Amino acid sequence: MNIDFPFRIDACGRTAATGDADHIRDMIEQLLFTAPGERVNRPDFGSGLLQMVFAPNSAELAAALQFTAQAALQRYLGELIDLQQLTVSAEDATLTVVVNYVIHATQQPATQTFVRSA
Repeated sequence: MNIDFPFRIDACGRTAATGDADHIRDMIEQLLFTAPGERVNRPDFGSGLLQMVFAPNSAELAAALQFTAQAALQRYLGELIDLQQLTVSAEDATLTVVVNYVIHATQQPATQTFVRSA
């Protein structure tokens, strides 16, 4: 079992745990919404997607951030997942990311949607 994200205490008073598939989902979320430079010992960890919430919308910016996010997922989670598709969209102050992937260990396909608002 793995520690659940976000960190919390379960009903038994212990650290909440989660299964492998949910843990991979949690790691994807952390990677996508961590800004590069935010982690002290890993300054290149992250994707920079949150800056899109406040940036003016443009096709070029969306394409650049989508490319950056795909590269980050392949770099940091490439041993765990096979990234099939990643879609980034921003409307007003809401950022939506849809990630389609296959978990290597189980060959189970998964689709996760992450939404952040300013």
